[in-house]
Amino acid sequence: MTQAPDQMPSDSEQTAIRKEKRQRLLDEGRQAYPADLSRTHTLREIRAGWGHLEAGQETDNVVTAGGRVVFIRNTGKLAFATLQDGFTPEDNGERLQVMLSLAEVGEDALARWKSDVDLGDFVWVKGRVIASKRGELSIMASEWRLAAKSLRPLPVLHKELSEEARVRRRYVDLIVRDEARDLLRKRSAITRAVRETLYAQDYLEVETPILQLVHGGAAARPFETHINAFDIDMTLRIALELHLKRTMVGGADRVFELGRVFRNEGIDSSHSAEFTMLEAYQAWGDQRTIARLIQDIIVAAADAVGSRQIETPQGVIDLDGEWQWLPVYPALSAKVGEEITVETPLERLHEVADAHEIEFDPAVGADKLAMKLFEELVEPGLLQPTFVYDYPSIAQPLARPHRSEPGKVEAWDLIIGGMERGTGFTELVDPVVQREVLLAQSLKAAAGDPDAMQFDSDFIEALEYGVPPMGGLGLGIDRLIMLLTGVGIRETILYPLLRPQG
Repeated sequence: MTQAPDQMPSDSEQTAIRKEKRQRLLDEGRQAYPADLSRTHTLREIRAGWGHLEAGQETDNVVTAGGRVVFIRNTGKLAFATLQDGFTPEDNGERLQVMLSLAEVGEDALARWKSDVDLGDFVWVKGRVIASKRGELSIMASEWRLAAKSLRPLPVLHKELSEEARVRRRYVDLIVRDEARDLLRKRSAITRAVRETLYAQDYLEVETPILQLVHGGAAARPFETHINAFDIDMTLRIALELHLKRTMVGGADRVFELGRVFRNEGIDSSHSAEFTMLEAYQAWGDQRTIARLIQDIIVAAADAVGSRQIETPQGVIDLDGEWQWLPVYPALSAKVGEEITVETPLERLHEVADAHEIEFDPAVGADKLAMKLFEELVEPGLLQPTFVYDYPSIAQPLARPHRSEPGKVEAWDLIIGGMERGTGFTELVDPVVQREVLLAQSLKAAAGDPDAMQFDSDFIEALEYGVPPMGGLGLGIDRLIMLLTGVGIRETILYPLLRPQG
């Protein structure tokens, strides 16, 4: 236990020694990875059942248990080790002391312990539950066996691993860092809270295809693949939307899916090429009713892992406070000191961007540039939960056109802590209008826009059967976890996509 995993050679001296020990065990007719071991108690159950013992108190209660050796100290007639349990939704993995004395296990067993066992090994022990003279709850072993030989040394427990080392060898990170185990447990608690909130409101969980013939449901570049059985090109889904809406056409009242989506785009501190998305749709709803749902989900997730008041470097985010609604163009106008509308000429928006030293693509239209200005100038200052709404039509091709303001859609982005966490809208359910919108998107795709959606004729056909008014939302689970834990996206994803080493 001398070097961090990103510093160790692939076949270190310690690894070579451990491999020699494994071979010696096999040569002696013993097993390094036996399959016949079981336990009567977990370490946490022993702690719960006998944690009241006072210093020096012994019992005749015999238990069998096991765990990973994370501390070891061998003396002449007595050996000490600390075992670590597997972690669960309730805790990060209980630790318990094991004592091996010459009088209890015998000379051969004690000698084998000292020669065979290294840090990181899994061991099985049988013995009485006692409290040591110093008051440490322990198992006084009468028998022990090696359960699994660790061939690689663990990193030094007190040495902080680099982020690169942590995410590349997450399994090592989970072994040695309480924070890593805690984050995984919090992620599980958050996704459970999300599901339970939806179940409580009568949402039906469904699964939709990851492999798709036509990509759609978002403005994003897909990953392309090929299916040999049909000899056709396919893509990995960029959103869950279109198949969930098909399910609504089929008569479902409320549906959701929690699944992985894939976007072949940039990777940074808040974006990953592969991430977890929640999408939910409710019949007889709109952007306001679906906003209530996302608020319920986020508050429930916060309750599952801590507090509704989230401390950040910019200040405290209060999820119990008012979740305000902020229109795009009036907010942008207030920020730049002049009125900006959907009719503002592109040339004037160029001047505004230049004046605020914002880089932009000269080829984009006025609507996209207005959104870019809002993203750069207004969004970072939105600390408290804010539904940003009345976006230009280009923002959401699948949202309903605004009932009273041409050039806009009934859609919102939820900004918390200066970052988009989710989106929602009154869904476009008119198949004629939807056909026109998707045709326009497909023309952009044909002209070389990598983010434009393809025309999905089957989806249009489904809408032609009729579907009630509805609201829909998308919530990035990884960004929700970032909000509630304060870590970056590479830490929230257990095994993030990384550039290959070398």
